[in-house]
Amino acid sequence: MTIDTLFKSLKEGKTFFLIAGPCVIETEDIMLQTAEYLKNVTSKLNIPFIFKSSYMKANRTAVDSYTGPGFEQGLALLYRIKREFDVPILTDVHETTEVSGVAEVADILQIPAFLCRQTALIVAAAKTGKIINLKKGQFLAPEDMAHQVEKVTSCGNEKILLTERGTSFGYHNLVVDFRSFPIMSGLGYPVIFDVTHSMQRPSQTKTSGGTPEHAFMMASAALATGFVNGLFIETHPQPEKALSDSSTQMQLASIKKVLEKCLKIKGVV
Repeated sequence: MTIDTLFKSLKEGKTFFLIAGPCVIETEDIMLQTAEYLKNVTSKLNIPFIFKSSYMKANRTAVDSYTGPGFEQGLALLYRIKREFDVPILTDVHETTEVSGVAEVADILQIPAFLCRQTALIVAAAKTGKIINLKKGQFLAPEDMAHQVEKVTSCGNEKILLTERGTSFGYHNLVVDFRSFPIMSGLGYPVIFDVTHSMQRPSQTKTSGGTPEHAFMMASAALATGFVNGLFIETHPQPEKALSDSSTQMQLASIKKVLEKCLKIKGVV
């Protein structure tokens, strides 16, 4: 599948698509187990699936927080997953120097929420011709994403996804303003709801907390608006043992039931 064909399928699909995987690359066994499970479940449910994981996490609460295996090792494993399971790959980029190497493996380059105003980074990613997932910063109004979209389209790239991941609500808390979905949809590009990070309680201690027990409620409510094209869910076989975002990742074994319920909601809409 070409990048153009992939983007068209995400934009025009009759159901929602799923972006999912562990927050950050851990062991080979965990990555392959997660990819295989998600591929099997989404194939049976006929849900378009993009595998997501980070080769490196630059935004960490503490200096000793796990950041991932790094550029070369991480991308090598993502490439293996792409080939072995025949799935598109999404991963985030943090520096302009990373972009060209990541674009050799990833189909979708993600601009992290805290970096969504970094013009040079967005332009470098856009020039690869890959799909660009712009995550809305916790500090931005949804209509402000029009400026970030323009940075991509100025490079002749119209393959854009827009992701809502909650808005800062005082200290250590995020809320989702559901008006974001129709506002960002009005920009003309597919909208994704980041279920995982909307459940975060940022920087409560040396790590971020979260309320994953509300994930299905929020995912179904977002889909019920009629303006959400995709769901972003970080998942792990044993979330309590995850090396990153252990308080927010969804239990891998629960994904199937959640997706089945979400399909029913989407069907009604």
